[in-house]
Amino acid sequence: VQLQASGGGLVQAGGSLRLSCAASGRTFNRYGVGWFRQAPGKEREFVAGISWGGSRTDYADSVKGRFTISRDNAKNTVYLQMNTLKPEDTAVYYCAADPSTYYTIKYYEREYDYWGQGTLVTVSS
Repeated sequence: VQLQASGGGLVQAGGSLRLSCAASGRTFNRYGVGWFRQAPGKEREFVAGISWGGSRTDYADSVKGRFTISRDNAKNTVYLQMNTLKPEDTAVYYCAADPSTYYTIKYYEREYDYWGQGTLVTVSS
């Protein structure tokens, strides 16, 4: 499966962005999906994950209450709605996917075989 992340850009603190992760090449609906991010000089970190059935989601503590992950399997797309953005959210955001069970969320990079190319989010203060 090929993943294409999009939707990044420059936004002021307090603003919103919606990232999209579009899949092609294979049916997406049995893949768990995660969003990760990597800020300059830092390691890549888990941001949010969603099970392939969409019934389970989970978030890093730093984004809980501000970010929402969702999926539309008919469109082979997973979204990350980011609200109340902060300068510390500035990073390259990556989506990742891997075959999974209905309720599983994967939290570690090594658990994902498929990665998108990343989209840059810059939050100005």
